Amino acid sequence: MTQQRYTGRVALVTGAGSGIGQATALRLAREGARVVGCDVDAAGLEATAKLLAAERYEADLLNADITVQGDVERVVAAPPGGFVDLLANVAGIMDYFLPVGELDDETWDRVIAVNLTGPMRLCRAVVPIMRTNGEGAIVNVSSIGGLTGSVAGTAYVSAKHGLIGLTRSLAYLYGPEGIRTNAVCPGGVRTNIGRTAFPKSDWAFRRFEQSFDRESRTAEPDEIAALVAWLGSAEARNVNGAVITSDGGWTA
Repeated sequence: MTQQRYTGRVALVTGAGSGIGQATALRLAREGARVVGCDVDAAGLEATAKLLAAERYEADLLNADITVQGDVERVVAAPPGGFVDLLANVAGIMDYFLPVGELDDETWDRVIAVNLTGPMRLCRAVVPIMRTNGEGAIVNVSSIGGLTGSVAGTAYVSAKHGLIGLTRSLAYLYGPEGIRTNAVCPGGVRTNIGRTAFPKSDWAFRRFEQSFDRESRTAEPDEIAALVAWLGSAEARNVNGAVITSDGGWTA
């Protein structure tokens, strides 16, 4: 029987249309949460809605772009009663493995916007709600690319390092008010992030392949979702400001 750690709680999940975000939305719903999910991919959200409906779970799924401030406000305003107990910043994109010498402004701006600015705006929006409630949890899905420069291009690595900095800043400043913030750093995961992972720099990708040789396995999305769910639950009440790898030992 699935644990009911989220009964009566509201969880806001970005990137809920596929991959880790979809798996997180499903897991949290199964654990009793009222899920509010968002994604730019309308078709993906429809697929998530069907999966939830098949198990008779209700959720509020919004087609929204976290890089747009108005959409961030709309998503945060969606939860019933205006409460947000858990924010899971999962949405993310890759950067075609571009090194800085070949990096164009458009790719840099988009990757930073989705992977760092969007999560910051969502954190900025939910922190006042959590402060009023006197508690809350934020889980940011970073990457082992937030710990090393050897697995992705310059924009992705910069954004994911920044997301860890955001996590630690929030943890330090708001931890005394009952708001816990932690980061998860997956390695390879079976998701559709490959849309933005097609390499555009042959020489740089050959360099990255030396790191890929150390990957022992590719995780399933639910394996990362399980860690997100635990970090957001009361079981992890003593965990704040942690940066936890889930990479099958890749970075070991």
